Amino acid sequence: MGAASATLALERRGGYRAILWGGLLAGIGDILFAFIFYWLRNGISPVRILQSIASGLVGAQAREGGLATAALGAVLHFLIALTAAAVYYAASRKLGFLVRQAVPFGLLYGIVVYVVMNFVVLPLSAFPGKGTPPLDVMIPGIIAHMLVVGLPIALAVRRYSR
Repeated sequence: MGAASATLALERRGGYRAILWGGLLAGIGDILFAFIFYWLRNGISPVRILQSIASGLVGAQAREGGLATAALGAVLHFLIALTAAAVYYAASRKLGFLVRQAVPFGLLYGIVVYVVMNFVVLPLSAFPGKGTPPLDVMIPGIIAHMLVVGLPIALAVRRYSR
């Protein structure tokens, strides 16, 4: 094996780890935020939150699917988090400042993820509750995405890009 292929193999391994850890940490942080926030704000259970995520794919009938649609929602949630991590990782291969300045760009990336999810993905999905979130939901949501989505992704990418 040549030096170039060995370097490429190491970068791939680091990339997989960055995406896996960034996605898992972001997914866990985001779902815990949603569980706690919506329980305190509206008394909504974690199962209902997960069904709500599944409704983006299957529509309003997700609420009638019980634990099966809650499980689908959990899978979709982590798939989205892993995708967000993969996008940041891919961008960081061309834009080195995303690795060197992981904290500010991770916080900014959290805002980007929030905006894309709420103003692009949700309107295009089957999610029944479309519309602009109220400020008392949007502001904590943006802050949470900065701290528990963007930042862990950027820090994982920095950690595994060395």
